[in-house]
Amino acid sequence: MLASKRIPVAVPSLTGNEKKYVEQCLDSTWISSAGEFIGKFEQSFADFCGVRHAVAINNGTTAIHLALVALGIGEGDEVLIPTLTYIATANAVAYCNAKPVLVDSEPGTMNMDPAKLEARITPRTKAIIVVHLYGHPTDMGPVMELARKHNLKVIEDAAEAHGAEYNGKRVGGIGDCATFSFFGNKIVTTGEGGMVTTDDDELAARLRLYRGQGMDPKRRYWFPVVGFNYRMTNIAAAIGLAQMERIDDALAARQKVAGWYEQALAAHADIIERPVVADYAHHVYWMYTVLLTGLTDAQRDEVMRLMDADGIETRPVFYPMHVLPPYLEDGSSYAVANDQAARGINLPTHAQLEAEDIERVVASLVSALRRVGS
Repeated sequence: MLASKRIPVAVPSLTGNEKKYVEQCLDSTWISSAGEFIGKFEQSFADFCGVRHAVAINNGTTAIHLALVALGIGEGDEVLIPTLTYIATANAVAYCNAKPVLVDSEPGTMNMDPAKLEARITPRTKAIIVVHLYGHPTDMGPVMELARKHNLKVIEDAAEAHGAEYNGKRVGGIGDCATFSFFGNKIVTTGEGGMVTTDDDELAARLRLYRGQGMDPKRRYWFPVVGFNYRMTNIAAAIGLAQMERIDDALAARQKVAGWYEQALAAHADIIERPVVADYAHHVYWMYTVLLTGLTDAQRDEVMRLMDADGIETRPVFYPMHVLPPYLEDGSSYAVANDQAARGINLPTHAQLEAEDIERVVASLVSALRRVGS
């Protein structure tokens, strides 16, 4: 198949007021961690998530770390996380000298299986981090019920799920707090950046304290705690505010792309498993993720290589934490996550795609599968 153009897996959409607002920052000279756009972006994102507080951070990983610190997670504590996630989820726990305790995925959604949580709880367990993987919300009802039963804190890692909903409620306002990433490939981007959202006034105050080196908000240059320099710049917030002005369009574009994929893949259900959407969920399709039927991870990688030769970029589903050197668990059984990671592919998913692009992606995928399968 000859490629007329390369189709990347992700492209940011910067067609609103991003340039205008950045130029305002430059003209005002407010380019660092103070300036009008930080507060405006925080308020816009809090309103979007339906919470009282949004605290802007310099990236999504530090957002998770800051949330854990503000919740009091420390040395010797255990935090339940899904094994199938991006490594930042586990790393942030390790930054606190705490232990990430891994939980297998549920079939279908690829998220943490709530039914497997309670067996992983010990007297050291202090929190649960759920990950709304690839834009599909975790089944939060049983997670929150279990957390209340065992007095555990719940952090939503919503880095990939801006605008996703659980039973009609937006993620970001379900757990004790939630963290978001605004990396360049996310639905809302600031280049690098993050956010922590919460309805807890005291927690929000601690987040702001620790974000700014621990400086007392009422006594300048007095530091009652060891804090971090996790502040977002005014320039990044300016881009974020412009992104929020078009968030409805950004979300609608992904629904359109997902719809095109659904239509194009319907005839290939024997070889390609499409994303599952639970009846409680509104999926925002940060990535349109498929599982290739009956293939090994090596065969999956060959499919991706063939698609790359066609000019189409794809991504493998994340490696589970239990196979990575920092969190290796020899002999552990996480059968569902292992299977999903071995057979999963993220297909191009972004607002600049057209219907003919999706047709080309699917044609390349099917062709590659036939070649590898034969």
